[in-house]
Amino acid sequence: LRRSDSVFIFDFVLVRSGVQDLYFYFFIMFTLYILITCSNSIIIYLNLIHKNLHEPMYTFIAALLLNVAIYATTIYPKLLIDFLSEKQIISYSACLFQFFIIYSLGCSEFVLLAAIAYDRYMAICKPLQYPTIMRKSTVSIFLEWLKVNCCVRSRLVTVFGIICYFDFVILPRLFIVFTYTKIFIVSYHSRKEIKKKAAETCLPHILVLMSFSCLGVYDVTISRVESDFPKTARFIVSLQLALYQPLFNPLIYGLKMKEISKHLKRLFCPIKFF
Repeated sequence: LRRSDSVFIFDFVLVRSGVQDLYFYFFIMFTLYILITCSNSIIIYLNLIHKNLHEPMYTFIAALLLNVAIYATTIYPKLLIDFLSEKQIISYSACLFQFFIIYSLGCSEFVLLAAIAYDRYMAICKPLQYPTIMRKSTVSIFLEWLKVNCCVRSRLVTVFGIICYFDFVILPRLFIVFTYTKIFIVSYHSRKEIKKKAAETCLPHILVLMSFSCLGVYDVTISRVESDFPKTARFIVSLQLALYQPLFNPLIYGLKMKEISKHLKRLFCPIKFF
């Protein structure tokens, strides 16, 4: 089991900067952690209080951002403790626990992105069947299944790693490719309004998927060839996993999703909307 990303990031910073700068980096990392937590939590909060955001797509987005917030909480507290401790160590059991949480959250993210892709497929390609299939009860059952299934099966990842990877990474990716291909074909032959709707609601999900997939490929690769991978390159991508992705998701959904963006503007600039 390789060292956790939080331990690796700390070791790299310590070697490059020296102990005297650790308090400065602690302040930076603490600020970033607060920013990540707040940016994801605000959109989750908006989803809870506004009825027009209680649609399946926005519910899945809120679950995705909650996933990101939990991921950040798995990484940052350990990193912050290391900056303030004389000895920077992590026990095998704690490292194992962090490993399982991170990978179960990664599996959950792929499945949630697949659920969003299916929701967009039904809304754009089969709008008449959408209200019947994508009901609130269906979404609730799916989220409950996701929570139980991903967490339980991820505990067996050392034994059934290939099966879990196929179930929660490969299959969702193939399903996403299929659904967005169908959406592209249908919207291409549809009127301008359908094309605009498809572009507005699908583009943010595609951007998030591409970003997360690239980082996921790195993480799987580095776990196999850790000794041959340059430390500087690993530090850059580990930092992206800990910083870029947790901030990228709320930024994309906050700016690109019209309804979420509208509520964010009302929250931070209320005077302009009276």
